[in-house]
Formats: sequence, C-alpha cells, structure tokens
Amino acid sequence: MCRINIHVLNSGVVIVDSELAFSTGESHNPLAFTGLFRSKVHEITLPVSAYLIEHPKRLVLVDTGCHTDVRNHMFSYLGPFLYLANKAYLPEGEAINEQLQKLGYKTSDIDKVVLTHLDCDHVSGLKLVADAKSIMVNNLEYDGAMGNPVRYKKSMWEGVPLKLFEYRASNEGIAHRSYDLYGDGVIQLVYTPGHSKGMCTVKITNNNKFILLTADCGYGSKSWNDLILPGLNYDKEEMLEALNWVQLQSEDSNCVAVIANHDATIKPHVISL
Repeated sequence: MCRINIHVLNSGVVIVDSELAFSTGESHNPLAFTGLFRSKVHEITLPVSAYLIEHPKRLVLVDTGCHTDVRNHMFSYLGPFLYLANKAYLPEGEAINEQLQKLGYKTSDIDKVVLTHLDCDHVSGLKLVADAKSIMVNNLEYDGAMGNPVRYKKSMWEGVPLKLFEYRASNEGIAHRSYDLYGDGVIQLVYTPGHSKGMCTVKITNNNKFILLTADCGYGSKSWNDLILPGLNYDKEEMLEALNWVQLQSEDSNCVAVIANHDATIKPHVISL
C-alpha cells in the first residue's frame, strides 16, 4: 500500500490545573480540575494538538487547535468558565490554517475534518477550516454537547455545516463500535467514551502497522500505563475501560505510536506508515 504521513501539529497551548490532566484524587475540592480555590503552583502548560493525515488521494484533519481570537480576545471568546478552566495561548503562525499554508495546502484542500469531541480546545479552530469538504462529529457527542452549555461553547461550531456520523458494530474499542472513514479499514474512528459522551480515538492502519490518536482518552502515556483518569469525565467507569483498551493497544507489536492530544512530551513531527 502507499505510505501515509501523519503530521503532529501543535496549535497553541493551554494552561490548566494538573488535576484536569491527571486526577490523583488527593484534593477534597470537587472543582479542583477547574483550578478554582487552588494555588497557581498546580498549573501546568500543555500543547493543543491537531493532526494532518496525508494520504496520496486525500487529506484528513483531526481536531483544529486554537482559534486566532484567543490572541487578543481570550476572555470574551472563551467565556468565564472556560477561561477559568483552560487559558489558551496561540503564537503567531501556529493557527491550523497558518500551519496548513506552511505545508503547501489551502483549507479547502481538506477532504474531511474529524472532530474527536467538542471540547473547546479541540473545536476552537474549526471556523478557520470551515471550507473543508466535510466536517464530521459523532451524533452522541453532538447531542451531549448541545445539552451542556457550561462545558461546551456551541458558538465555536454554529454556522459550520457539521456531518453527524453514527458508530457501527466492529471489532474495535470498548463497545466494539467504530466508524470506518473510507470503508477500507485505514482510518477508523473508534468509540472511546468516558471523557465525553461520544469521543473517538482515531486509529490509522497501513502496512500492518497502526497509530492511535487518543484525543483526551488520557493526557499522556502514564494515563494508560498507570490508569490515571483526567479530572473531567462524563462517565468514569467508561473512561477507565477506554484507558484499559488503549493500554492493550499500546502493547500490540504492530503499534507504532499512541499519541494523546495534550502530551507535553510530544513535539511536532511526522510519522510515516
């Protein structure tokens, strides 16, 4: 088969409480993940990643990073709760449209944009690539986000033509459900709920090897190696099952890499399959 390149891109950073990324359970503050009533000593800076999958016949973008509005209007753009929980910063040249341009692409060249889930640090840059041919999000995720105006900010996707997809029976994931993006087994959107209602992990398979882009199914390798949950979850039991599944996948001899969206140890690079 032809080679596939996966560009790991950093599109800004977020400053969050460490309890949001790796919940130790030591704090008695139920809102510790927001940083409320917590010292700044607990703050950590994490990358906001997006991924360009470069196939000889198509381009797929996974998540969209930060919007340029956070550069000058962060508080009004995010709103008070999201600003409290994750302050975003986007250096010049790191917006997703700017990075695509550096790679020689127009945003209209993108065949599909896949939104793993609708948290602001994954969907913020969506309107910068709104002229992509298709923009996809799972129907469960969409329904959950529309019903939770505190966690999600629907203005980030309002006016953008979203295509809702449904997971189907498969051999992948904790619920044996996934969505095969092109029907050829190469790019599968694997149902890994827990952090959010309909979140997917993107599994890219080629030449008998695979890569997992785990979105927020853990914030780094210690998440699945040590089964450490994030501080913000829709369902903790499902989240733990998802981490167990990622751990098993990472131990597979055909696994080339498992990449969490906010892993501070992962630098921008290109992986070829």
